[in-house]
Amino acid sequence: MNSTVQLVLAATASFFFVTLLFAFIYLISKSSKHRRFNNNNQRLHHQIRGFNGNRTVPNPQLSSVTIDESATFDPNLNRISMDELKLATNNFSPGLIIGDGSFGFVYKATLSDGTTVAIKKLDPDAFQGFREFRAEMETLGKLHHPNIVRILGYCISGVDRVLIYEFIEKGNLDQWLHETSTDNEPLTKSPLSWEMRIKIVMGIANGLAYLHQLDTPIIHRDIKASNVLLDGEFEAHIADFGLARAIDASHSHVSTQVAGTMGYMPPEYKEGVTVATVRADVFSFGILMIEIATGERPNLPVVLEGREVGLIVWARKMLEQDRHVEILDSKMCKQGLNEENVKGYFSIASMCTNEIQMDRPVMSEVVHLLNQLHGRSYADLQMDIQDNECAFQIGSSKAVQLMNFALRWDFLYTKCCHT
Repeated sequence: MNSTVQLVLAATASFFFVTLLFAFIYLISKSSKHRRFNNNNQRLHHQIRGFNGNRTVPNPQLSSVTIDESATFDPNLNRISMDELKLATNNFSPGLIIGDGSFGFVYKATLSDGTTVAIKKLDPDAFQGFREFRAEMETLGKLHHPNIVRILGYCISGVDRVLIYEFIEKGNLDQWLHETSTDNEPLTKSPLSWEMRIKIVMGIANGLAYLHQLDTPIIHRDIKASNVLLDGEFEAHIADFGLARAIDASHSHVSTQVAGTMGYMPPEYKEGVTVATVRADVFSFGILMIEIATGERPNLPVVLEGREVGLIVWARKMLEQDRHVEILDSKMCKQGLNEENVKGYFSIASMCTNEIQMDRPVMSEVVHLLNQLHGRSYADLQMDIQDNECAFQIGSSKAVQLMNFALRWDFLYTKCCHT
C-alpha cells in the first residue's frame, strides 16, 4: 500500500479516536453536572415548600435545642404538660379563642383540676431563644399587683411555647368601650358610667406605677384598651407583655424598632427616637384616658370643623374651647356629672400627652393627681411627711424625697387642675 495512503489512514484513525475520547469526556461531565443540578433543585424545592407553608422550617435559634419544659409560678397550680393544654383547648380550637394578643392567640381553657385559665400560644418567632424566653417568663412570674394580670406558668414542647394566665371574666376594655349594636339589635354590653371609667383609669394608673417603680423598672410599650382586662368588679388588669422590656439604671431601653400601636405611640417615635422610656408609657396612658372618656378610637380620624384629624388634635382643640362635657362618650349617661371633675380629668390626660416627654409626669405622680381629683390623697401625703419629720431633721433621704415630691406634686396639681 502506498505510504501516502497509510499516513492518511493513520491520521484519520487518530482523529477519530481523539474525537471519541473528547465526546466520552463531555458526556461524563454533562451527566455529573445534571446530577448536581437535580440535587440542588431538589434542596431548593424543599426550601420553597417550607416558605409556602407545606413544610415548616423552624427558626434555627429556636430549635437548636429540643426542649420540653413546664413551670408554674402559682403554688396552687401543678405543673402542666403540653398534652393537657391541648386537651383543655381541644387542640387549640378556633372556637375557644377569646383574644389575639401580641405574638399569638389567647384561648379559654379549663384544666383537669377545674381551674379556668387563659392560654396564649405564642407564634414561633415571638422570642429569640429558650434562654431569653425563660428569663422573660421568670421576670413576669414575679409580678404581683392587683392591677396586673398574673402569669401562672408556661409550657414548652419543641418549638411550641404556651403561656398560662389567670382568666379575667369580663373581657377587655376595648369591647366595653366600642362594642356597638346594629339598628335592630340592642347593645350586648351596657355603656360604662363615668364613675366606672374613673375606677378603670385609676386601676391602670396603679398598675403602671407599680411596673415603673420596680427595682428594675418595666416598660409595657403597648398600653391600649385591648390590653386592659376587666374582672367581675370592673377592676382593671394590665395584660399582654409581649412587647414589655425591663430597663436599666438609666431608665431607658434601646430598641432598633418601634414598638406599640398606631394612635397610642408617643410623638418622639415619629422622629426616629429608638429609646423607650417610662414616659412613653405615660403618653400611651394619656391617650387611653382620652379614649376611655370620649369613646373615640385613637387610630381612627375624628371630624373637626369639617376635616379629619387625629384624636389628640381633636381633643386639644375641644378642650381649648372649654367643651369638656361635649366630647364625653355620647352613649354614657351624663346626669349628675360633676363638670369640675371632668375638667380635672382631662387636665391630667393633657399633661400625660405632652409633646415634650420630659414634661410629662411620672406614673406615681399621675396616681396622686387622680386620687386628689377624688379628694383622697393629699392628706395621706401630708401624713407620710409628718411620720418622717424626725428622720428628716437628721437628714433622712426618704423624707427629703417625700418633701421634694410634695413640692412637685403641688405644682403639677395646681397647673393641671386650676388653670
